[in-house]
Amino acid sequence: MRVLGIETSCDETAVAIVEAPATGGPVGRILANVVYSQLTEHRRFGGVVPEIAARAHLERIDGLVMDALAEARLGLADLDGIAATGGPGLIGGVLVGVMTAKALAFAHDKPFLAINHLEGHALSARLTEDVDFPYLLLLVSGGHCQLLTVRGPDSQGGDFTRLGTTIDDAVGECFDKTAKLLGLGFPGGPAVEAAAKGGNPQRFALPRPMWRKPGCDFSFSGLKTAVRQTVEKLPAQDAQAVADLCASFQRTVGDVLADRCANALSLAPSATLVVAGGVAANVYLRGRLETLAAAHGARLVAPPIRFCTDNGAMIAWAGIERLRLGKTDGLDFRPRPRWPLDPSAAVRV
Repeated sequence: MRVLGIETSCDETAVAIVEAPATGGPVGRILANVVYSQLTEHRRFGGVVPEIAARAHLERIDGLVMDALAEARLGLADLDGIAATGGPGLIGGVLVGVMTAKALAFAHDKPFLAINHLEGHALSARLTEDVDFPYLLLLVSGGHCQLLTVRGPDSQGGDFTRLGTTIDDAVGECFDKTAKLLGLGFPGGPAVEAAAKGGNPQRFALPRPMWRKPGCDFSFSGLKTAVRQTVEKLPAQDAQAVADLCASFQRTVGDVLADRCANALSLAPSATLVVAGGVAANVYLRGRLETLAAAHGARLVAPPIRFCTDNGAMIAWAGIERLRLGKTDGLDFRPRPRWPLDPSAAVRV
């Protein structure tokens, strides 16, 4: 089974082709994986501009589909399905990906699969490692911060149970804001991690919102405020102070994530803790979570770093997982700017 996946929910235009094993188990074979990053377009604005992102997706998507097919040495007739991110995300970009996938599916009589972007991240660990359901997932990205129990691909049966989410800001937003305040550039996550390598993580005492409180919810707005107040007091052009603040910030985030995951492992014991999303690329945070998982008798699984950020391979794989169950979508599917994995969970405003 081979599926082409398209991802256009934010600022990466990505297309991949993934082949599923004949046995029907996890771990796929990536035949093609092409990504156009829009960093150049957005860097001067210090963040993603939706209108610019949508136009860039429109300009690049057709060429990337052709590049992926050439890399895989396949034609569209060789595919078993066309998958695209159907939401959540910046709706202009999501529309570009969905309409491209619908057109390909219609023209070549292939099944169309509308994939929840969060489901793509949630199932991405099974693309590269033998991970059985159910497992506990820490989903951490620029716009999302959740703890969920994952029992399988999205369906009407409720295969995702949300244990906790952020009550205000996501951890990825916190990384980006910290980088912006310190003048480290965009994207913020890699910049903060790089600066933290030369810093003293004990120099600045920062608040740890929700730390040691019951439940699995997160909060990061107070940490963002504390970083801003600390930055305002730093000596001008003090590179060591910047490194120390980045290291202290990163340690604080690690404390919060480890504490919340510990609560989740106690509430919903699991043999596997999966961390996915862009923030999962942070090596320091992976180390903190690996230690935590071992202390609870679980193993930590994280996708390879190149599959933590947005990519077409995770969308193609999620399409395979759903296609195996006979789940496809009609060409009347409407893209969704919001699309919770667990619709029964309380909505956070």
